[in-house]
Amino acid sequence: MKKVGIIGAGNIGCAIAKGLVDYSKLTPSEVYLSRKKSGLLEEYKKLGFSISDNLNLARDCDIILLAVLPGQARDVIQEIKPLLLKEKKTLVSVVSAVTIQEIEEWSDHSASVVRIMPNTAAEYGAGMICIAGENEEEVRMVQALFEPLGQTMVIKEHLMPAATILAACGIAFFLRVIRAVSQGGIQIGFHAEEAGEIAAQTARGAAELLLKTGHHPETEIDRVTTPMGCTISGLNEMEHFGMSSAMIKGIVKSYSGISDLK
Repeated sequence: MKKVGIIGAGNIGCAIAKGLVDYSKLTPSEVYLSRKKSGLLEEYKKLGFSISDNLNLARDCDIILLAVLPGQARDVIQEIKPLLLKEKKTLVSVVSAVTIQEIEEWSDHSASVVRIMPNTAAEYGAGMICIAGENEEEVRMVQALFEPLGQTMVIKEHLMPAATILAACGIAFFLRVIRAVSQGGIQIGFHAEEAGEIAAQTARGAAELLLKTGHHPETEIDRVTTPMGCTISGLNEMEHFGMSSAMIKGIVKSYSGISDLK
C-alpha cells in the first residue's frame, strides 16, 4: 500500500485521514499529516498517524494530498517542488478554484495531478468524492483509494466548482434541513435528542431510497402522499413558503462566489 501524505490537515484533511485508515485499509503510520499549527495534530499523533512537515512528507509519501487554502497552494507547491522533481509523485488536490493546469505549471510538470472534491462524511465511509484528471491511470488509482470512503464519481474538471457546492457545501445545506425538521419535531412534542435522531435517520432513509432504487425523488414522494393526507398538505405548505426555491437560490449563490476564493 502506498503512503499518503496530507498537507493542510484541517477539518477535511483529517476527515480523509480517518476515512483512509478506517475504510481503505491503510495503517495510521502510512498516513502522514502536516499543517502550520502542528500542535493541533497531537490527537492524531496519539492515534499513530505520522506527523511531519511539508518537505519530509513530500519525500516519504507516494501520494501527496493538498488540502490547503487556495491562496496557500502555490507557495506549498513551490516549497515541495525540489522533491517532486527528484521522484515522480501523484499530487491529489482538494483545493477549490485552483486548476490542474495551474498546479502543473507551479510544479514544473514534475508530478501527475488529480483533483478531487470530497466532503466530511468521508470520515465515516459515507462521502461523495468527485474526481477529475487527464491521466486515466492516475484517476483510476485515486478512485480505487477513495472508493471505500463512500461513493466516487469521475467528472470533467470544469464541473469541479459545481461539485464543490453540491457535494462539499451540500453537507451543510442538508444538515440545516435536518436541523429544521428536528426543530419542527420539538414543537409537535418530541424532546430535542429524540427529534434530532428521528430527523437524521429519516434523512438517511430518504437518501438510501434514492441510491438503492435509482428512482426520481418524486416517485418516492408519490408513494407516501395520499389524497387529502397530512404529507401532501405539509409539502404544499413548505412550497408555498419557497422551500425548493430557497434551496436552489442558495446553491446558485454559493456557486457564484466560488471564483472569489483565490
